[in-house]
Amino acid sequence: MTELNTGTDKLLGRVHGPVAVLSFNRPESRNALSDEIYDGFNTALPQVAQRDDIRVLMVTGEGGAFCSGGDVKGFRASHAGEGESMTHEEGLDRLRRNQMWISGAFRKLPKPVVAAIPGPAAGAGFSIALAADFRVATESAILVSAFSTIGASGDFGSSWFLPRLIGEAKAKEFMFLSPRVSASEALNLGLINRMFADAEFNDAAMAFCDELAARSPIAMRMQKENIQRSFNADVATALDAEATAMMRAMSTADHREAVAAFFDKRTPNFIGR
Repeated sequence: MTELNTGTDKLLGRVHGPVAVLSFNRPESRNALSDEIYDGFNTALPQVAQRDDIRVLMVTGEGGAFCSGGDVKGFRASHAGEGESMTHEEGLDRLRRNQMWISGAFRKLPKPVVAAIPGPAAGAGFSIALAADFRVATESAILVSAFSTIGASGDFGSSWFLPRLIGEAKAKEFMFLSPRVSASEALNLGLINRMFADAEFNDAAMAFCDELAARSPIAMRMQKENIQRSFNADVATALDAEATAMMRAMSTADHREAVAAFFDKRTPNFIGR
């Protein structure tokens, strides 16, 4: 295992075989977001995108929580006129930038992103988990939008990701009423992909990532692009894009290896070429 540079100890980075792990590290605040964390993602994610030895990104949290979202203590200080002073436009520009550095970057990353949720995911932390391609959670995890409880409308993509996962009406229920949803409820709703026992969570989450990493990285990149494009494309455009990607994928060494492995009755060894 090697370190992955994030530029801060508030976001830990490491590389575990083919899996990069970024972990929120503010356990005293249940991993509330901070400027250091935003900068950490902006430092680390380009490395993850560029390194061929990294095939999957796992995002998790230290101290038994995923991420509690925005720092409510910081909101209170700001309302009292304390802390950094900025105009409305400056605050808007900063939020837009931070959202693109995390949620936007997850969507653009040409590799699978797995949110491994070891405990509470709330507010913007909930939204960030939604932005991942997959979510796995421990049995004791709680997911909650929390925005309505502090008079906020939501950020980091909650209004875009949530209705696509669970439908419009259920998404409005989550946002308006902010129920605390258990991992088992989230699994039944399709909000998470896997639920693991607390005692087995770390190993099971890594095993899920390793399983993804064993697949063809070229095929997964194209599949991610195809699925995400489909939200804004008509059928003809989607079919044309699929055909183009399919022909490219079938011209790779990975495809030839997979066909050979099928006939040899062995597991293919994908090299990403």
